[in-house]
Amino acid sequence: MPYTFIIEARMEEPDKEAMATAVQRVAGMLQRPDQLDKVEQYRRREARKKASVEARLKAAIQSQLDGVRTGLNQLHNALNDVKDIQQSLGNVSKDWRQSINTIESLKDVKDAVVQHSQLAAAVENLKNIFSVPEIVKETQDLIEQGALLQAHRKLMDLECSRDDLMYEQYRMDSKNTHDMNLIQAYFGEVQHLSDELAKQLWMVIQRSITTVRKDPTLLVSVVRIIEREEKIDRRMMDRRKQTGFIPPGRPKKWKQKMFEVLDKTIGTRIEGTQAETRESDKMWLVRHLEIIRRYVLDDLIIVKNLMVQCFPPSYGIFSKVLELYHYALSSRIQELASEELEANEIVSILTWVLNTYHSSEMMGNIELVPEVDVKLLKPLLSEEIVDQLLHKYMATLQSNIIGWLRKALETDKKDWDKDTEPEADQAGYYQTTLPAIVFQMFEQNLQVAAQISEELKKKVLHLCLQQMNTFLNRYREQAQLYKEEHLKNRQLPACYVQYMIAIINNCQTFKESIISLKRKYLRSEEDVASGSANMDSILDNIASEGCRSLLDEVFLDLEQHLNDLMTKKWLGGSNSVDTICVTLEDYFNDFAKIKPHYQQKMTIKAHRKVVTEYLKAIMQRRICFRNAEERKEGAERMIKEAEQFKFLFKRLTSGFNEETDGLCDTITAIAEVIKLTDPSLLYLEVSTLVTRYPDLRDDHIAALLAMRGDASREMKQTIIETVEQSQRQQSSNYTPIFKDIIVPSLPTLSVPKLLK
Repeated sequence: MPYTFIIEARMEEPDKEAMATAVQRVAGMLQRPDQLDKVEQYRRREARKKASVEARLKAAIQSQLDGVRTGLNQLHNALNDVKDIQQSLGNVSKDWRQSINTIESLKDVKDAVVQHSQLAAAVENLKNIFSVPEIVKETQDLIEQGALLQAHRKLMDLECSRDDLMYEQYRMDSKNTHDMNLIQAYFGEVQHLSDELAKQLWMVIQRSITTVRKDPTLLVSVVRIIEREEKIDRRMMDRRKQTGFIPPGRPKKWKQKMFEVLDKTIGTRIEGTQAETRESDKMWLVRHLEIIRRYVLDDLIIVKNLMVQCFPPSYGIFSKVLELYHYALSSRIQELASEELEANEIVSILTWVLNTYHSSEMMGNIELVPEVDVKLLKPLLSEEIVDQLLHKYMATLQSNIIGWLRKALETDKKDWDKDTEPEADQAGYYQTTLPAIVFQMFEQNLQVAAQISEELKKKVLHLCLQQMNTFLNRYREQAQLYKEEHLKNRQLPACYVQYMIAIINNCQTFKESIISLKRKYLRSEEDVASGSANMDSILDNIASEGCRSLLDEVFLDLEQHLNDLMTKKWLGGSNSVDTICVTLEDYFNDFAKIKPHYQQKMTIKAHRKVVTEYLKAIMQRRICFRNAEERKEGAERMIKEAEQFKFLFKRLTSGFNEETDGLCDTITAIAEVIKLTDPSLLYLEVSTLVTRYPDLRDDHIAALLAMRGDASREMKQTIIETVEQSQRQQSSNYTPIFKDIIVPSLPTLSVPKLLK
């Protein structure tokens, strides 16, 4: 009763769940009053769904019942089969027990059969036994004549007679070694004949590549003999499993021996291709690898087209020979890789291993397709050995590059001391051969590296740029030493200016060559743009120092004439500025050989330097005008000379679109202050001057007023203090010019701020 209650309770739970679900669905359908009209439609739809579900359930239950019925039938049939087998086994066991006595009664018959078999074998081989010496002689003659198939036939007859006799003796009395040794001694020459025949076979196998083209039938005969021996080996091994007897010299394993001979022959052929050594020919390795490539390709084509036809398909002769060549090559390449190789030799090996071996010039040749799939070929060198070679190559290459760059720089330095001008490029700019030599060397090494791998190419490029960075620092040092040596004796070298120009131009060439090299060997523009900032900075410094050296050379010649400015001599009508302009123009005729980028910068520096030196002369109080007439004369001369400088530098910068008036206008502005006739207006003029040139200091103003010669100490102090109190605003595009102009101290001036 309790169980019935539990079952009924459990059956009620699904009903409740179904009822709750139904209520929920009906509530969802009848949410609006207008849906009551569709109640009958909903009822029919649910009835159809219910009927469909019931039909599917009935079909599923029926299918399961059919499966159970089939399984029960099969189990019943299996039980009947087991009973039949059990009955049959019982009958067999009964018959076996009854036959034991019958077998024991036939033992004498069995012994007689064995004895009869032995006697029959002896009678059968009796003729061969007596004719053994004669057959041995005939076989030896056939071997010497090269009739290998006939010789092997007679050898097989002799071995068959010997083996049959020894087998019968083994069956009669396996422990009777005396009779066995007697038979073996009588047939002793047979083993010698077998060895002699084998030698002839291996000689043919060794020359198989040549033989298959001249006399393929001979190779076919050798293969047939090997196949016969393989069959005999298999038969003897099967008999050994059954009886324990194995004839002497078996198994011969001539097929295995044939492949061993091929392996040794291929290895010898590969090693024998080295005709030269490093001492006799620097290209020995390239020649050696090329001969290997040619031999291997020719041999494999012959094997594929001719030799395959002489062997049974089961031998897979082409695949086997391909494998033997691969391992022989791998062994030889590893031997070469273990030697002390030079950088170019390492490149030759890596190029050959990583590229040539898989290319259409070798294993990828169209005549080897489809038998050879280069994608399935194992590597000739392991990754570890390749990495070792690459590491060694990079170390050697780094050492070589350092040496090459040092040598190139030494050669270039020797040219700097020549009495002849350097060469000019197509545009007429001076240059030396250094950039061309350096980047030709880089180019050659990168081309070689690109043949090996993309990764090595990037490493070599990085190494070249890294060494270039170091080299440029040395180049800078040597250019500086060149200048210092020249300053010891300005007459030497004779073409100092020209070669300094060439050094400056080389900097631009180096920049362009670096970008060109990176664009050629790097794929992305980001890689091209990165990593050059430091070298560009060094090159700009070298060029700037070179330009400075040339300007120093110019101003050493102008020093005396600059010292004459703002002196009594200058006021009396000196032609110092004329000389300065002529000298500058003469030098800049040579500087026209500088490339535009640096020529423009140098011209701007020269312009600024001239104006600065002129302003220094004003500030150094070399002259003090005594009256208004002298001030007027001096001011007009300054304005005239400013115009001369303007005219000169306009001509020198005509190709650069550079504004040259601003600097010279500084001289004119100073002249206007000097020229002023009314001292009471000095404050306004000085204020205007300070507004235009915010870096004009108090000591500059004091020097300027002292040069006028008509300002009292109180006036100077008042002007300076007033200007000092005014706010100075310096525009962002203003370049200070008075900043580096030093004014000699004024011990007689007691203005505290000036002393400060």
